[in-house]
Amino acid sequence: MNFTFSKRARTLSMALIVLGAAAMLVGIIGDHTDHHQRTWANLLVNAFFFLGISLGALFFYSLQNATETAWSVLVKRVYEGVMAWLPIGAIVLVVVLLAGSMGLHHIYHWMDKRVFDPTNLEHFDPIIAGKKAFLNLPFFWVRTLVYLAVFILFARWFRKKSLELDQLSGDSLVRNHLLIYRRSALFLVFFAVFSTTLAWDWLMSIDTHWFSTLYGWYVFSGMWVSAMVTGVVMVLYLKRKGYLPQVNNSHIHDMGKWVFASSFLWSYLYFSQFMLIWYSNIPEEVTYFMARIDHHPVLLWTVFFINFAVPMVLLMSRDAKRNPRFLIGVGAVIFIGHWLDVILMVMPGALGHHFHHIGLLEVGMFTLFVGAFMTVVLKALTQAPLTPVNHPYLEESVHHQI
Repeated sequence: MNFTFSKRARTLSMALIVLGAAAMLVGIIGDHTDHHQRTWANLLVNAFFFLGISLGALFFYSLQNATETAWSVLVKRVYEGVMAWLPIGAIVLVVVLLAGSMGLHHIYHWMDKRVFDPTNLEHFDPIIAGKKAFLNLPFFWVRTLVYLAVFILFARWFRKKSLELDQLSGDSLVRNHLLIYRRSALFLVFFAVFSTTLAWDWLMSIDTHWFSTLYGWYVFSGMWVSAMVTGVVMVLYLKRKGYLPQVNNSHIHDMGKWVFASSFLWSYLYFSQFMLIWYSNIPEEVTYFMARIDHHPVLLWTVFFINFAVPMVLLMSRDAKRNPRFLIGVGAVIFIGHWLDVILMVMPGALGHHFHHIGLLEVGMFTLFVGAFMTVVLKALTQAPLTPVNHPYLEESVHHQI
């Protein structure tokens, strides 16, 4: 059965876009930071957050293929729909990074060539200069373009082969399935490296003096949680509209378990990074947390409470993972919690003392991106049957019971 993008859903997504754009414009008018730094920082936050959701969906999709997991076959097309945001998210991110490279904002201090010049006593920074072999624009852009090209090409290829499975049978079906299996394993190798290095490039380099060996995993876990929350909410929405009739409580339970488990992975990495840096008390490491504890303690502990305590307490029981309304409510809270996590990663380093609170600009831009993301994903879901009709493990997925 093909999904129909209803008039009501279109109206809702357009309303979010219009309201978000209006609030964002009011916020931009009130942005008096140098080079509209706050506006650019918000664009980076939302570009990365929503791109991260698509990357998390692509990772989970590949993981299911590489492990030949049967239960998830009935919901794979939903993750394909979420992956449709990848090209748009990549474009928005490239705009932010390109603007930084051209000096239109100063989120990335190392993009200013003067910090590498020892004769420029006013701007020279010996710590940043020591990282020039990695943090230089040509190499940065090579890495960025390779990341995005690999992600988009693999996502397009997976989508193409997934749709081809619907038309095949017999030996051709098996060969195609095994090819997807092998390519998924190959993608996971790329993703294991790129998910870490892109976090260094796009986020950690904002606080150029600081570094953490756990940062890449921490950022990856946030992307994964956000993708799992988005996936389960999308599946529940489709079921409520009468689609995906073969998805049962066991499928929902499994998706709820992934939200629960990935939330604990994020919590473990969040705490581990903090604990190791706090315990060692090395000046160049503690600066990152001191800026956030001293100036943004409410945001810091709110992020940890929402993304750790909420799933731990509310998703612990079996019944909670099978209750659609409850899952949607908890999922929405976790979704916002991880958006706040990206704000915490970006804003203190990008704005310094100019970031005081979350205001109209932040809420407006987030709302606009939610509306645009909904539009792209729901439109993508209309372009193919929601159930992969000839998948070798379809029958096993239909009869999945736990």
